[in-house]
Order: sequence, then structure tokens, then C-alpha cells
Amino acid sequence: MTPQTVTAARSPFALDDQQAYASWRATKLAQRRVPEPVLIENLADLSEAERDALLRACRPRNFALFRTRQPHVDVERALRSFGRRIGLLDLDQNLCAEDSGVTAITVKDTGTDHTYIPYTNRPLGWHTDGYYNAGGDQIRAWLLYCAQPAAEGGDNELLDHEIAYIRIRDENPEWIRALMAPDAFTIPGNIEGGEQIRPDHSGPVFAVSATGDTLHMRYSARQRNVVWRDDPHTRAAAAFLLDLFKRGDEFIFRHRLQSGEGVISNNVLHRRDGFRDDPAAGAKRMIYRARYYQRLPLPRED
Repeated sequence: MTPQTVTAARSPFALDDQQAYASWRATKLAQRRVPEPVLIENLADLSEAERDALLRACRPRNFALFRTRQPHVDVERALRSFGRRIGLLDLDQNLCAEDSGVTAITVKDTGTDHTYIPYTNRPLGWHTDGYYNAGGDQIRAWLLYCAQPAAEGGDNELLDHEIAYIRIRDENPEWIRALMAPDAFTIPGNIEGGEQIRPDHSGPVFAVSATGDTLHMRYSARQRNVVWRDDPHTRAAAAFLLDLFKRGDEFIFRHRLQSGEGVISNNVLHRRDGFRDDPAAGAKRMIYRARYYQRLPLPRED
């Protein structure tokens, strides 16, 4: 997806189509802000009705909560089946993923040269997943599943990236144009064991599909190891986003996942509070994550 491909008629993301944007914006801002979890009987055997309910819940806000009725001994296998049944097929095999492609997010030694914040109990700032991936390997969707919450903390916050787009565009449409530049946002390469496992990757923050109807965001609020394009509009847009997260937004959804609960998402913006484990009491936070190269499919029409 590139900004040059926004050619479809009446795309809400085309900066010269204010009418389409206004109509889409009104629909987005009218959505109910507190989603109800979709009840799932068995992760490993998702029914057609449960699948449709999940996708319909995702459509207005790009994410949905779910809650399972029964635990699984082999969670990784169940989640792979769950993702496939939804229509998510291409797993991202990231550096710290298990052989299954599903990643266990818990406090652990990753055996790497760097300390990766998700595998500590420290807060995790606002980001979209895979912001450091190359353009052809962008993370379009992910799912999280909680096997065990921490003793204290570990709450997640989520914000539909389309809401962030609206906030920026309403403030200054030229900031959107700047964030669609192919070099708006650069992540320096990663060195492990003296070898480069990832080169520098530059790309847009916002990219629109060739059909003009879906929006993808690539972002991290980290101040270190992130290089923004050095021009006034890009710098102003980056500062605006940081301020947005600092002051908050009515569409930010806050939730502490409990055992058996999860989230599926079209890679919305999200963050995590710090937390405290108590392994002796059986309260060691364990979240499973799967990331995919395609978006969630659209729900079936009635």
C-alpha cells in the first residue's frame, strides 16, 4: 500500500475528497465506544456464527474482544486453528516467536543481545505491531490471548488507528500528507550476535490500499531508535500524536485481560501498563500473540 495508489472513487482517505471523508468520519465517530466480548465455546473449533460475530464486532472499530468458555492445554495449537478459521493464514515468524509462530509474551530471557520490552514487566508504549518490518512484511492483523494475568497491572489500552487519522486530519490535513511520505518514519537496523538481522526500514506512517477503502498505520511512540523525516509537517504531526496519547481520547479503550480473554485486531494502536507477577501464587502473566500479514476479512453480508 502506498499513498500514490489512493485513486478509487470516493475514498475517505483521499485528501481531495472532503465529502467522502465527512460521511465516513461521521459514521466512525458515532460508534459505541465500549465493545462487548464475543463468547467463544472452543478456540480450536470456532463456529461459523462465532466467526461472523467476531468479524462484525471488528468492523466498526478494527478490534474485538472475545472470551472463551473452556481452557486449552495446547494453547498455541488452538490459537493457530482459531486464526485460520477466522481467515488469518500468514503468520509472522518474528525473532522471539515459538516454533508454532505464536509468541508467548511473558517475563523471560529471550536469549538475544537486546532487552525487548514486551518480555519484561515494564510499561510498553503506544505502537502498532511490526512497525520495524519491511514494506512487504507489514503486520495487518494480530490476536492476543490471556492464559494468565499478572498479580497486579498489565492493563492494555487500544485506539483504532482510524480515529488517530481523524484527529490528525481534522487538525491539519497537510500532516496526513506528510505522514504518507515513503520516508516519513525510519527504524534503524538491528544487530544480533554481530550480524545484521534487519537493515534500516523506512516507510509511511499511513498507507492506503489500492482500492482506497482500508488504512494501515506503522507507528511507535518510542523516542529512541526512531527517525522521523526532518520537515516541519512531519515533526508537527509526530508531536501531535505524542500529545494525543498524553492527554487521552474518548475512544481509547482500556481493559485488563483475564484468563480466557483475548483481542483480535487490524493492528490498531495499543500499549500496556507495567505489572507485577507473583509466581508463588500462580500469577505470572502469560499472553499469547499471533501476528499476520493480512487484514481480517470482512463479515458476510446479511
